[in-house]
Amino acid sequence: MSVEPEYEWPQPPVGGYTADDLDRLPNLPPHTELIDGSLVFVSPQSAFHVRAMRLLENRLLEAAPPELDVFREMTVILGPRNRPEPDVLVVRAEALTRHDQTSFQPEDVLLAVEVVSPDSVDRDRETKPRKYAAAGIAHYWRVEDDGGRPVVYVFELEPATRTYAVTGIHHEQLKVTVPFAVDVDLTAIGRPRTR
Repeated sequence: MSVEPEYEWPQPPVGGYTADDLDRLPNLPPHTELIDGSLVFVSPQSAFHVRAMRLLENRLLEAAPPELDVFREMTVILGPRNRPEPDVLVVRAEALTRHDQTSFQPEDVLLAVEVVSPDSVDRDRETKPRKYAAAGIAHYWRVEDDGGRPVVYVFELEPATRTYAVTGIHHEQLKVTVPFAVDVDLTAIGRPRTR
């Protein structure tokens, strides 16, 4: 007989949750997202996922000009019922206004990066990029695990239609000039760390 209380799952309100609810709901698992008013819980991440996020965050931080900043796993408020959490974000530095801030507005985001997991394939390939583009986020990168080798799909916003156009598919090296110049050795994701 267990003496621990049973976990009580949040009960959604009529019409679903709102972006503000993510900051108010108690005991949500880390990295909970809001998609179309529904809470999305993130499953445990693979080593590939963690290493890809770390590599991209570090290289983007090294290359970003001073007026930009890079964050991992912070949400973007795309509307009252959508608050996804990209794996890596590049934002305008002045968008960070408080030390306890948990989200950004889409107009402050220059790049959203998603590293695809088995449970996020549809969200990262279809749902999130469609929502990011509609919100006006200029750049989107999707990272996929191709048998232990990373593939980065790079997209840029076509402003007239608010849709993304693919501008490159990168396997061993990611070298782009927008939103700023960055050169990433993607093979580092699969290499063991040297001391």
